[in-house]
Amino acid sequence: MTGRYVGTELELFAAATNWKTYFASVLAPFIGGRVLEAGAGIGSNIAYLRGPAVREWTSLEPDPELAQRITDRAAAGDLTTTRRVVAGTIACIAEGRQFDTILYLDVLEHVADDGAELAAAARRLAPGGHLVVLAPAHPFLYSPFDAAIGHFRRYSRASLVALAPAGCRLISQPMLDLAGFFASLANRLLLRSATPSPRQIAFWDGVLVPLSRLLDAVTGRRFGKTVVAVWQYVP
Repeated sequence: MTGRYVGTELELFAAATNWKTYFASVLAPFIGGRVLEAGAGIGSNIAYLRGPAVREWTSLEPDPELAQRITDRAAAGDLTTTRRVVAGTIACIAEGRQFDTILYLDVLEHVADDGAELAAAARRLAPGGHLVVLAPAHPFLYSPFDAAIGHFRRYSRASLVALAPAGCRLISQPMLDLAGFFASLANRLLLRSATPSPRQIAFWDGVLVPLSRLLDAVTGRRFGKTVVAVWQYVP
């Protein structure tokens, strides 16, 4: 995960407030203390994830232009939780610096060597800390949109679990957005769109995500278009 970000979807998905509120509610029990968000983009997740348990938030973003946008937003008071912005990769964070939570939210699929990335992240976790990954699910759904925004892959539950770093034990692996799965399947088989329109994003976020919250609860979050893995570091 280095250099300029090739995707163009950050602004589109920043408006997906229902989706961000939903996944934030699922991840909230695992987020607290000193938080590092890897691949923070333009900082659009922070407002949804900064709960009272968070003491410090570090945004790590390899694209210097995006990192500067986070810095500017923090300086303007728009991102009050952000105390530090690092323009770089996980290698820029000293291994002696420890975090209670490290987040990869729609980021790991952009990393060529995802296993090495998570291993490096785990070395920066405090004992008992959480490593949280949220990523697109189902390799068969890989579409022109995935390719256009620099995704190397989509994950199955098994392929994501297989990346568990040394010293980490899996404590949660829900799948989210069952209704969105069918929309992604339609795009893969029928539309083959490389870029969703603002109208499509609005329909997904305004109609399908609320429906998914209901369906996911009924199905026990066992199927969806997004897979989550939460590991706890227990050296």
